[in-house]
Amino acid sequence: MKSVKPKKSLGQHFLKDLDIARRIADTVSEYKGMPILEIGPGMGVLTQFLVQDNHDLTVVELDNDSVIYLTEHFPQLAGRILEYDFLKLNLSELFPGEFCIIGNYPYNISSQIFFKVLEYKNQIPCCSGMIQKEVAERMASKPGCKTYGILSVLMQAWYDIEYLFTVPEHVFNPPPKVKSAVIKMTRNKTVHLNCNEKLFKTIVKTGFNQRRKTLRNSLKPLLGKDCDLFEDPVFDKRPEQLSVEQFIDLTNQIEKFIPQL
Repeated sequence: MKSVKPKKSLGQHFLKDLDIARRIADTVSEYKGMPILEIGPGMGVLTQFLVQDNHDLTVVELDNDSVIYLTEHFPQLAGRILEYDFLKLNLSELFPGEFCIIGNYPYNISSQIFFKVLEYKNQIPCCSGMIQKEVAERMASKPGCKTYGILSVLMQAWYDIEYLFTVPEHVFNPPPKVKSAVIKMTRNKTVHLNCNEKLFKTIVKTGFNQRRKTLRNSLKPLLGKDCDLFEDPVFDKRPEQLSVEQFIDLTNQIEKFIPQL
């Protein structure tokens, strides 16, 4: 097979620029010897550099045409090319210990990929790769910014996130309608959030569902209209004004009122 035709249904935009692919591969250079899982390799523009760098590489690809192409062009990956949906993979069965994730991620499922990474956060010290610029900005955004939101808080609770560089549309086939960006997520030292983690997620999501309102208004579905907690000045703030640590403190306050969650 000479090449693979990108499929719109799979959100495929194949990177053509080898320099960018090299730079993405370099984001895991410090993890030599640790297993690496590449998501959505397509025709292997990133794969070739990971193989060249002698990484302990496995790739997962949903597209059968791409799997055939990879099998023909990367014989050294025999038995390590998985034709499967990453979102349905049991990663603990595949990797009993720590491993890294890398990829030019399918833009239509990039957020879902990162939420799955969170499920395995204690096994994944590093996750890097390319996503749409808007999502990258949201993930790396700091409190007080318009782009700071649910994804920012939930990911930054567990990972340090670096926005590395922006990638223009013309280096892809076909060109996407949006700019892209490369990020690197490195697991931070947090072991426990020191709060009810299920309630933490609920508060973050409920607060940002009405992000223009103060927390006093946006959290009424959780606390009711006349909760005594609302006298605290923190409820005068909008959700994008709170850091991860402040959301943790807020969770501990709220749990005293709704311990059943």
